[in-house]
Amino acid sequence: MAVITSYSTLLTEVANWLARGDLTAAIPGFVQNMEERFYRQPKNYGKWMENSLNVAISTTAEVPSDLLTLKISYLNGQSNQPLVASSLEQLLMMYPRASSSGQPKWIARDGANFVFGPVPSGSYALNGTYYAKPVALRNFDADAAAHWLIVNAPDLLLYGALLEAQPYLMNDKRLPVWQGFFDRALSEYRDLMKAQNISGGSMQTLVA
Repeated sequence: MAVITSYSTLLTEVANWLARGDLTAAIPGFVQNMEERFYRQPKNYGKWMENSLNVAISTTAEVPSDLLTLKISYLNGQSNQPLVASSLEQLLMMYPRASSSGQPKWIARDGANFVFGPVPSGSYALNGTYYAKPVALRNFDADAAAHWLIVNAPDLLLYGALLEAQPYLMNDKRLPVWQGFFDRALSEYRDLMKAQNISGGSMQTLVA
């Protein structure tokens, strides 16, 4: 076993564990698949993925390009009055566009924009915190050496990539092995995220 300190050493270690020298072109895809599955599960969102929200509101507000989901949102200067997050359908039923205006109390997403209920009647800014999709490992500066997962959860990346490799290799017998290792690493990661959220402790933030 070698120490995983970057994206390239992660690829090398995956190849070592698979004991295959002919998968150079395929292994980046295993890592990418693992990343995409990981970020599609809200249970995996942690403080290291948090980003500040500061967007001007006209009648709507632009959704950040890297947004996964909102954690909390409020109007500028009103952090003690969080906006109520809802589905678009629910918001439109509560606050029809043609007949409601005032200070926003509700928020929903409509494609590339946030919409509000009631429709804003003044000038506001949308503040808060959201979970941002991190820069992909393959695109991160310095060969992903400072990526939070590389630094803090390299085993999770390794076992996830090995698990993704098995269908490609048609090696069903190894699926339960890598699934077990991955599930344990993922459970420990989620326990850490939960502990950090409860304690309010700060964690390294990945800057895009």
